Amino acid sequence: MKEKRFEELVELMSKLRGPGGCPWDGEQTHESLKPYLIEETYEVIEAIDEGSTEMLKEELGDLLLQVVFHSELARERGDFDISDVMEGLINKLVSRHPHVFGDAESVLAGIPPHMPSLQRAHKITQKAARVGFDWGHIDQVFEKVKEEIMEFEEAVEKNSPEEMESELGDILFSLVNVGRFLEVNPEEALRKTISRFIKRFRYIEETLAQKGKDFKETSLEEMDELWNIAKSLEK
Repeated sequence: MKEKRFEELVELMSKLRGPGGCPWDGEQTHESLKPYLIEETYEVIEAIDEGSTEMLKEELGDLLLQVVFHSELARERGDFDISDVMEGLINKLVSRHPHVFGDAESVLAGIPPHMPSLQRAHKITQKAARVGFDWGHIDQVFEKVKEEIMEFEEAVEKNSPEEMESELGDILFSLVNVGRFLEVNPEEALRKTISRFIKRFRYIEETLAQKGKDFKETSLEEMDELWNIAKSLEK
């Protein structure tokens, strides 16, 4: 039965780690598994971007394996097991949905502090907006961005590292609000921009290599021209 599949997975992981199991699995630690956890997470994101149901199913399985693997390592040390993980998740879901299960202690509760900063800022502003702490029109958000940029410029003129850091943070936070207001996820937007940058930069590298040139022999104007060509090829 399908409800027993998860139990089978947990038992399989225990067997792989146990005597006569897989030598590689038996050697792993939380630390050694970190790269695989990150890799599997991004492969799930790639599957979503590709719009492939079959690929998403497979990659979610690989990601689930990482959760089960880490839980098995913890069980072996007597720290916790997968049941404790699920119990904690259930409690968290209940506490994060006060409109369904009861009163909340804080509007901003339940947002992991180690979440990527853009994603965390997006979630924080979403929660604040739900209780009415928000602008009424996008023009007001743009005005806030302009205000923060002016304050950043003033900090630069003062050559104050602390103020520059603070004001740059304010600019990023206000841009997150722009994205949220327009229903554009800033984390996704930046991730895709990075991917485009890498693709265009590689085009420059490959084109220069075909011409037998390197970056030291190429002017900024030439590189900018190649960048624009790479950009036009994406359309």
